[in-house]
Amino acid sequence: LAATLPGGLGLASSALLWMTYAAITGTVATGCWVVAHECGHNAFSDNKLLQNTVGYVLHSALLVPYFSWQRTHAVHHMNTNNIETGETHVPPVLGTPEGDAQVAARRALGKRWPAVSMFLHLVLGWPAYILTGATGGLKYGKTSHFMPWGHTGDKNPAFAKLFPTRFLKMRVLHSQWGIAVTLLGLAKWAQLTSVGTVLKVYGLPLMMVNVWLVLYTWLQHTDVDVPHYDSNEYSFIKGALSTIDRPYGPVLNLLHHGIGRTHVAHHVASNIPHYHAWRATEAIEKAFPSHYLYDPTPIHRALMRVASKCVAVQKLPGASGAYLWVNDDK
Repeated sequence: LAATLPGGLGLASSALLWMTYAAITGTVATGCWVVAHECGHNAFSDNKLLQNTVGYVLHSALLVPYFSWQRTHAVHHMNTNNIETGETHVPPVLGTPEGDAQVAARRALGKRWPAVSMFLHLVLGWPAYILTGATGGLKYGKTSHFMPWGHTGDKNPAFAKLFPTRFLKMRVLHSQWGIAVTLLGLAKWAQLTSVGTVLKVYGLPLMMVNVWLVLYTWLQHTDVDVPHYDSNEYSFIKGALSTIDRPYGPVLNLLHHGIGRTHVAHHVASNIPHYHAWRATEAIEKAFPSHYLYDPTPIHRALMRVASKCVAVQKLPGASGAYLWVNDDK
């Protein structure tokens, strides 16, 4: 259709069609990511071989190192909103070089900052995390889901702490086999067709999957009034109940198995299958109404608020080990 239109109009129509294809296909494929996520939590099946096979195949097809991610994601669950040992979406602290740089960048960019923040998180965030451990806590530093020994062997404390045993290190290597097979398949596909075809048919939807993945995780663990804690103040249940459920609507809840609407229950007990998480959510809300976090703000508005205002945290005055987001509207 686009090819029949003249000049620039045809190019614009073609781009629009490809972006629509990517948005729809990537949104549906995110549901496969969530199923693999459940496999990583032992929430998919009592048959461990079946469970790990499904998770490994689905994640490898989406260029996710399954066993590496399973380990780091378990660390995330055990340390959610811990400013020191958290494994992902750990905010920079005001007074540190990174925290001061973030605040300075926000002030310098002004109204452009939310767009920059969203691009850094939603487009670059997943590759940066999987390759370098971006947004990880101070305990781990620069890490990679592909290099369990790092560049300096086990003397590298970050890798030693994230993948401390030989078993975990070997699981990282096993994860690479699935990625290698997928990359070889993509290379053969490109040889038979073209690189452009692979980038459009596979690459664009994959980018959309990664956008959804980071958007969910970012909004599940970040908002202007949600604290982080140091290790003296932290407990597992504090971290789990710092998770936020949000309204994604019936279509996304169906396609993505309620991952954004039932995430508090998932952090309280991560081995609950998604089809039971709705009842678990109702039970938690009923039993702990003052602790259960649900924000009815529409997702696009919540995203803008988080991208605009959640820049760096600072420790509350006194002996408390709690950190809140800096209120900086300059």
